[in-house]
Amino acid sequence: MNKSSKKYNSVLNEKRIKLHVFEPSNRKIWTVVGSDREYWLDPDLDFCSCPGYYFTKKNNEKNCYHLDSLKTINHATDIESVTFSDTEYRDFLSGLLSDLKK
Repeated sequence: MNKSSKKYNSVLNEKRIKLHVFEPSNRKIWTVVGSDREYWLDPDLDFCSCPGYYFTKKNNEKNCYHLDSLKTINHATDIESVTFSDTEYRDFLSGLLSDLKK
């Protein structure tokens, strides 16, 4: 098993992909817990905020392993789902964006 496969499997096996649902609006934010921080995923935009995503896209390669892992999830049991109130949406986004600046 190569290094990329190990990372891919660890994301799935450790349930590091999270779906954050804000109610009652039903807004959703996907994240993945990386080695040093949490990254934002957007499957509709084919986007991940990890550094690997930028390097793979810059080199016209396939997606980062975080995004590939998200695309292979078939069951709700493969992810951690967390529910928040809509009133927490702004603070959640602010915290996530703050992490991305680090």
